[in-house]
Order: sequence, then structure tokens, then C-alpha cells
Amino acid sequence: MFNAKKPSLDELPSSAQLIRSTAIAAASAVAILVTVVLPAEYNIDPTGIGGVLGLSEMGEIKAQLAEEAEADRLLEIEAEEQSSLMNDIFGLFVGTAHAQEAEVWRDETTFTLAPGDSAEWKLVMEEGQTVEYRMLVDGGRVNFDMHGHGGGQSVTYEKGRGSTGDEGEIIAAFDGEHGWFWRNRDSQPATVTVQVRGQYTEFKDAS
Repeated sequence: MFNAKKPSLDELPSSAQLIRSTAIAAASAVAILVTVVLPAEYNIDPTGIGGVLGLSEMGEIKAQLAEEAEADRLLEIEAEEQSSLMNDIFGLFVGTAHAQEAEVWRDETTFTLAPGDSAEWKLVMEEGQTVEYRMLVDGGRVNFDMHGHGGGQSVTYEKGRGSTGDEGEIIAAFDGEHGWFWRNRDSQPATVTVQVRGQYTEFKDAS
């Protein structure tokens, strides 16, 4: 078996030599950092050597690419935020418009009929005119007769018994008054609400 010869104490490096070697290595690392890494990676060239070696140009390109990438990222975020905001605003306007269209009525009347009581409301319309209506009954049920008369003519559009509500449209068959007659045949009071919109000149109580 071969036995390696142990070095003598005189052959080992002294503390001063170790410190000097460490200092040289550290200085070399700093020199590489300052002259190569900083110019090439971060476009920082304090000594000017990076420019001579063409490393500063490389660092400048990398820095420019990084700036462009960051600018693109910020633009994308801004575009997404603007798109989201516009969608929210558009949705708000559309929802509000639909709600207004659905709920805006030209005229509305509400009255309460005791058991056995009756009421009549009419729209003054010309032949061919159209009116949309909605009838709501709360607390009971009513019978109704939707009809029209004028100029010696009369017409029945619809009749209902024990109704709790109705909706639709009236198309005037002739010039005259067109509307409803209600009677409460129930044993308790009933509150009737009628909403109308469309083509007519007057909505009046004809009881």
C-alpha cells in the first residue's frame, strides 16, 4: 500500500499567504463584477472598460428590453382595467334603461272596492290607437269587463271573473272611450291598481 508523505509545517501556507490569496480572490471578484457583470447585465459601467469591450451595449439592450416588457405589462393591466370599467358602465346603463322601460307608465290609478262596490275607468282613444296596460289586484278578487263605446258603436275586448290581475293591450276598434268596469264580488275589500301607456288623449274616472 502506498502511503502519501505528510507535508511538513514549512511546506504549508502561512496565515499571511492565506490572507493575501483571499484578498486577491476578492479583488478579482470585485473587478469582474465592476468591469463585466455590471456593464453586461445592468448597463452600469463605472470604469468605462465595459464600453471598450462592448459589454455596456449588451447591458443597454437588456435594460431596454426589460423596460419595454414592463411598459407592455402596465399597458395590458391598464387596458384590462379600462375594459372592465367600460363593461361595468355599459351594464349599468343597459340595466337602468331596461328597468326604466319596464316600469315607466304614463298614467296610474289605484282605488279600493268594498264587497259589492264597482268602478269604471276609460281611455279616450281614436280608431287604431294602441294602449298597453297592467292591472294589479291586492287583497281580493274582482270581476271585470274591458269594453269600448262611441259614435253609436260598442265592443267587448275581454271579460274576467275572480281576477287577481291582468295585462295586455287595447287596440281601439273605433273613436271613443275604451276601458274597464270592475265589481268586487268577493267577501273582502280589493285594491285595484291600473297602469297605462301608449296612444290616448285622456285616462279618466267614468264611474
